[in-house]
Amino acid sequence: MMRLSRDSGRLYSVMLTLAAAVLLVDQLTKFWAVSALSAGESMTVVPSLVRFRLLYNAGAAFSIGSGATWLFALAAAGAVGGVLYAARRLASRGWALALGALLGGAVSHLGDRLFRQPAFARGHVVDFIDYGAFVGNVADIALVCGCAALVLLCLRGVPLAKTPDEEPTINVSGARSGLTGPAA
Repeated sequence: MMRLSRDSGRLYSVMLTLAAAVLLVDQLTKFWAVSALSAGESMTVVPSLVRFRLLYNAGAAFSIGSGATWLFALAAAGAVGGVLYAARRLASRGWALALGALLGGAVSHLGDRLFRQPAFARGHVVDFIDYGAFVGNVADIALVCGCAALVLLCLRGVPLAKTPDEEPTINVSGARSGLTGPAA
C-alpha cells in the first residue's frame, strides 16, 4: 500500500481530480460527436481553423500504426501505471496538474482501446476536432498540454517528488519538524 505525506496526498488528490475531469469531458464529447456527427459530415466551429469531423482512429497520431492497435492499448496502460508510480511523492501543484492531464488523457485513450469497436484491446479512438493538419479529441489536448507542462517544469528545475529525507515528520510534541535523516 502506498503511503503519502499530507502535502503529497493533497497534490495526489489534485492530480486524480484533474484526471477524472479530463476523462469525463473527453468521453462526454466523444459521445456527443458519435451521436451528432455522421461520417463525412463537417461542422465549422471557427472558420478556416477548427471544424468538427468524426473519425475512428485505429492508430496513433496521424493514424500511424493502425495495424498495431493492441500495442497502443499496452502503451496507454503503461503510461497510466507510470504516471501513478511517478506521482507517489508529488512536490508541487504544477507537477500534479501536468500529471493529471497526462493521466486523464491516457486513461481515456486506454478506455477507447479496450472497449470500443472493433474488439477488446483493438478499439478505435474517436477523433472529431479537425485542426486542418490533424484531427484529435479532448484527451489529445490534455496530453499535449500535460507534455508541454512537463517540459516546462523540467526546464525550470521544479522537482517532481520529495525525497524520503525531505518528508516532514511529527515529533513527540505533535508539531511538524523539519527534515528527517542526516540533515535533521
